[in-house]
Amino acid sequence: MTPTVVLPVVIGGLYAAGVYLLMDRSLTRVLLGFLLLGNATNLLLLSSGGPAGLAPILGVSEPEEMSDPLPQAFALTAVVITFGITAFLLAVIYRSWRLVRQEVVGVDEEDRRVAAREAMDADDLDPDDLDPDDRPAAHADSLPVAASDDVDLPATTRSRS
Repeated sequence: MTPTVVLPVVIGGLYAAGVYLLMDRSLTRVLLGFLLLGNATNLLLLSSGGPAGLAPILGVSEPEEMSDPLPQAFALTAVVITFGITAFLLAVIYRSWRLVRQEVVGVDEEDRRVAAREAMDADDLDPDDLDPDDRPAAHADSLPVAASDDVDLPATTRSRS
């Protein structure tokens, strides 16, 4: 059997279309892109198994005539994973539609605010030097002062400097 160029082109086209659809803000298009990626992966796995052969059961056929069962097992696993993630994405799309009556992800103003900050290495960043709105959530200024839950200990107080 001579190798053909059609199957790799179809696989590449499915991957390209899937990645293109994943980059959209519409959750339905993200779902379709993920499904295309799953199908492209299944085609890639099954095409890597080589030519079709006899059933891989000992005693039924010779080992040279058997097809490789490993790509088939990988493809079956990929189908199950794709189905699970598709069900999850459908639930997310449904929830988004029920909450805001649209399935398009909006622009996140927090992402824009973070992107507009001047570039700085995370190693050079000192949370105390940041504006209080830019401080991480677990910074000492944002933690509430709580009473101790142990009856023998007095309530804790923090000195703020």
